[in-house]
Amino acid sequence: MIFTSPLKSNSKKIMLLGSGELGREVAIEAQRLGLEVIAVDRYDKAPAHLVAHRSYVINMRNYHELIELIEQEKPDFILPEIEAINIEALLEVERRGFTVIPNAEAVNKTMNRKNIRKFASEELNLKTSKYIFVKNFEDLEKASENLGFPVVIKPVMSSSGHGQSIARNREDLIKSWNMAKEARGDSSELIVEEFIRFDYEVTILTVRNGVETVFCEPIGHIQKDGDYIFSWQPMAMSEIAKSRSLEIAKIITDGLGGRGLFGVELFIAGDEVYFSEVSPRPHDTGMVTMITQSQSEFALHVRAVLGLPLGYKFLTSGVSSAFKTSQSSFSPTIDVPDELFAEDTYFRVFGKPEAHHGRRMGVLLIADEVERGLERAKNLISKVK
Repeated sequence: MIFTSPLKSNSKKIMLLGSGELGREVAIEAQRLGLEVIAVDRYDKAPAHLVAHRSYVINMRNYHELIELIEQEKPDFILPEIEAINIEALLEVERRGFTVIPNAEAVNKTMNRKNIRKFASEELNLKTSKYIFVKNFEDLEKASENLGFPVVIKPVMSSSGHGQSIARNREDLIKSWNMAKEARGDSSELIVEEFIRFDYEVTILTVRNGVETVFCEPIGHIQKDGDYIFSWQPMAMSEIAKSRSLEIAKIITDGLGGRGLFGVELFIAGDEVYFSEVSPRPHDTGMVTMITQSQSEFALHVRAVLGLPLGYKFLTSGVSSAFKTSQSSFSPTIDVPDELFAEDTYFRVFGKPEAHHGRRMGVLLIADEVERGLERAKNLISKVK
């Protein structure tokens, strides 16, 4: 492959639509291959803005604003990094000859829980929990009674699990309704899911470059309010469950098509595997790959976008722990004890310009055996203030 230098007339350019901490790592990996990076977000000084060649603040839900910027910059690759993007604009620029990663229709399916659940369950016949879509509280009550408590309630579109909750009885429904309706995204419709009594959840990072598909070692994770707190790699699984997981990941990503890295989320109950969700981009639980693999999920994503070979080595088991602040500040500071910077641990600061309660501001990475690493992570992350 021929590579270029940035800021030249012949530069290869990528545009990130969404410039959070995951986008920042993609930007850094892209720059390592000489790509020119344009970072776009709804607020100024987002993490990827700070490392990009150029940055913009626009309303990515606005059809005309988004198309105007894409036509102005003419990127070789457009990488949607969040859900809150005008899909009609992406479909239109793809018709005009721009390359959307993995493709505009895949983004359309995956950004909306209704689209992807119907696609996975009804078109690809993948095993999922039972589900019902509702638009008002009365229908939510009926759906919950029909499925049987507890039920999982989510807006059809939100990022990082925002607005997701479990209603264990009828009294919980109003709280779950309000959580879903207040989430950033599209809460005009909610999905009510049967609660699967699973043993654990996994993320299967699945990478496609147009020639081959590769899988990273399964990633286990612990969530709270739909957002990840701890993740580890590899997740111990039976050979049957692992084989079925990779098979489902291949089916869903083949169905979506295109190039790039996908985070496929699955529920595991014994050897049974249920499809949950898929993101067509690096996954927050996959931040652990920054310490476990020779090529992180971000490096693999960029390689796949460019159509490069996807070879990498799994180096060591490891754990990641998100640091979420309990404070609000327009000039945030993070007090990280020196002991978090050891031979097998380090801490990454995302550099977000504002802090508010529950916002993810950094991540701890530990190279260690999983069980011991989790204990260390729980202890060390509690010391960050």
